[in-house]
Amino acid sequence: GDEGKGKLVDAMAQTFDVVARAQGGANAGHTIYSPDGTKHALHLMPCGILNPRAKCIIGNGTVIHLPTVSGEIKKLKEKGVSCDGRLFISDRAHVLLDLHKEADGLREQELSDKKIGTTKRGIGPCYASKAIRNG
Repeated sequence: GDEGKGKLVDAMAQTFDVVARAQGGANAGHTIYSPDGTKHALHLMPCGILNPRAKCIIGNGTVIHLPTVSGEIKKLKEKGVSCDGRLFISDRAHVLLDLHKEADGLREQELSDKKIGTTKRGIGPCYASKAIRNG
């Protein structure tokens, strides 16, 4: 569940020059607010993106679904938050493909009454691909 990590990290991120997301994928996400009260629902973007001075890094431990990142950048821009020259994505981060999402859903279906309870967003299968170096 949401323990408020996003809100805490967002508050701290306002005082730093560099904010990095080191691991994880686009599952539950976090909701943060601009100083003017504008709501931002983020899944992959580091909280520091609302700090105009901060360089934001999506690190090599993350699994990145490119349409999700692209959509977040677009929504931020529409709300007046620029990522230009401030968002950096590691070339070592693993790309999460739609096939990872499909595999996640099929695996849950296969487990039937012993389901793991994943978000079916492909994060586990993508990390598996990264670990066995086939993706």
